[in-house]
Amino acid sequence: MTDQAPLLAVCLSVGLLLLVLLLLILTMCCLRRKKNKQDQYQELISTVPSVPAHSAPVIPVSQGFCARHGEIPFSLPPRCIPQNTAVLRDVESQEKEKEGAMKVDAQRDILAHRGSLSVRSWYPVGSVLTGLYSMTPLNEVAAPPLGMATRLCFSVEYRHSSEQLVVSLLRLSNLLPRFHSNMTLVELRLLPDDRRPRQAKARGTGPDPEFNDCLIFQVSAVCVLRSTLSVCVLSVEKDGKRHAVGRALFPLEGELGQAGRVLWRDLDPEEVMQCSELGDVQISLSYSSSLQRLSLVVLGARGLQLLTDAGVCVQVCLQIHTQMVKTKRSCVVKGEQNPIFNYRMTFKLRPQHLDDACLRFELQHPNDNRSEPPALLGVLVLGPFMYARGLQLQHWMDMINKAQEPVRMWHGLGRAI
Repeated sequence: MTDQAPLLAVCLSVGLLLLVLLLLILTMCCLRRKKNKQDQYQELISTVPSVPAHSAPVIPVSQGFCARHGEIPFSLPPRCIPQNTAVLRDVESQEKEKEGAMKVDAQRDILAHRGSLSVRSWYPVGSVLTGLYSMTPLNEVAAPPLGMATRLCFSVEYRHSSEQLVVSLLRLSNLLPRFHSNMTLVELRLLPDDRRPRQAKARGTGPDPEFNDCLIFQVSAVCVLRSTLSVCVLSVEKDGKRHAVGRALFPLEGELGQAGRVLWRDLDPEEVMQCSELGDVQISLSYSSSLQRLSLVVLGARGLQLLTDAGVCVQVCLQIHTQMVKTKRSCVVKGEQNPIFNYRMTFKLRPQHLDDACLRFELQHPNDNRSEPPALLGVLVLGPFMYARGLQLQHWMDMINKAQEPVRMWHGLGRAI
């Protein structure tokens, strides 16, 4: 144990010496690195050229200087401490004059290049474009977007005490330009029972004529929920000629909860008279209640899709509910896409069946072989609300309202169901 003590002391002393030497080496390395950085900083400062006293401060930009990766080149502005205040004031006044001249030149440049594509030339900074903040006066009606449908503004209210349905017509919106100078009428019907239309006349012309009129229908509380309000807007010229503007059907079920609620409905525009896919047929209807007779004339057809040259004929059936009462057929017109029939026929029909009966028209190709059924070109159904809609319904209602007066109209053919 006594022999190991001197050896342990020698090892400790050697370790301490090595530690001290390591610390000295690290200290010298740090000092050398710090000195190198100070030398680089002094070198950058020395690259700044000398500037004479009392001159404007200048920040030089080094040209052709390439910085190494991880280094950012920079330079310090020279210190300028003027000793003569009078000279400083002269310098400041000269600078202000130069700034004023530059502003005048900039304004002249803007005026000279007013038509260029620069933003400053079209919208100078600081100016207010009053056109962006203009508003339409309250008493003027803004033009609706192009292609917008004609709309009717109205309200419906049912009075249970008197069993009356009150329809308040307010105004039309976006009427077509060709109807602006004409008088505007609105015909209302309560389908399926009401035959006599109520009519309201507009109090003005133009794109948005106003009505401010109330029309009353006497109907029970049980029937009103099953009824549909039919709206037809007409434009009347000075000579009395009428043009249909549009139509709409408004079911009353579920719409009578809020009394006096203002409603807007788009009108379905009347289609321009163009041939349908299968062709069109022209029918004339008239009814005499005193004679209990329904008279019709099949005038002609157009645009038919003929399959053969065998010819075309028209078959007309009077139907009440689901029962075929009577069937009649016209003569055959051969080899024409636009045949003229002028075929007149009459049917016996009581007034109480006007809401239950309909007319079914079938354009047929007769076959040489009588054992085979004729080829069907198209079908048309005219009748009340139970069977028809649109023009077909309107034709039937006009026949009832215009007693003993023929009502003529074109109808497009449809496919058999």
